Amino acid sequence: GAREAASGAIAEGAELVLGPLFAANVSAASVPARAAGKPVIAFSTDASVAAPGTYLLSFLPQAEVDRIVEESVSGGRRSFAALIPENAYGNAVEAQFREAVARKGARLVGIERYVPGASEPAIARLGGLITGAGAQADTLFLPETAEGLPAVAAALTKAGFAPSRIRPIGTAVWNEPRLFALPALQGGRFAAPDAGGFGNFAGRYQARFGTSPPRVASLAYDAVSLTAALARQYGTQRFADATLTKSSGFSGIDGTFRFRPDGLSDRALAVYEIRNNAASVVSPAPRALAKPGT
Repeated sequence: GAREAASGAIAEGAELVLGPLFAANVSAASVPARAAGKPVIAFSTDASVAAPGTYLLSFLPQAEVDRIVEESVSGGRRSFAALIPENAYGNAVEAQFREAVARKGARLVGIERYVPGASEPAIARLGGLITGAGAQADTLFLPETAEGLPAVAAALTKAGFAPSRIRPIGTAVWNEPRLFALPALQGGRFAAPDAGGFGNFAGRYQARFGTSPPRVASLAYDAVSLTAALARQYGTQRFADATLTKSSGFSGIDGTFRFRPDGLSDRALAVYEIRNNAASVVSPAPRALAKPGT
């Protein structure tokens, strides 16, 4: 269906495809678009469907991993350990985590995978790296979802993990108020889009339509706004690869973003810290994106 819809739109003269949302549909829609030399701006969070000409305007966990590692190292953290679930999300972030730690000149002292819902054996294998007075790590990466994190946090607390000594860090999937009271996450930090932009957008949406927008609504809004802006400013080059991948990026509801030539995207993200049943910004999202590759 996605392939047929994209083919039909291109046959009618479409110069750009916005969407789809899910990975399989993005792959399908990209086939006729690529054959016709038309770019796709899709909303999947699955980095594997990104490609030259198929750009992901979404909240990619890879960008969140880069941001939280960078903020940790700039704050003096040097030794990282990780507990990573054996699932698609864990697979998506592990390689990026390893690469980010190495790129920033820090040490990866231990990493363990676990079956979701059974983190205790992995915590035991990390052992003294993350517990006790002689712990070798000063930071523990926990890329677990809001559904799975309470059990992992409870197992860490039972094992003697002290967040006052070893800072837990995560990604935007931590941004759930029900997690902010977990003892093992106190002082923990995670990277996520600045909430202010979406909050303002949601208020306008509520006033206009009488309901709250789904979280992905800002992505669709940004995609349409970007399309209009490029059409006004760049003439016949409005949707050329060089235009879409300009290094300065674009301003959106959720902050500045940039498409990379490989189809992935970079985002300006904030870093939040969990304290006393709340999460507050400790490192605001930068207005400008760093030079690619730094």
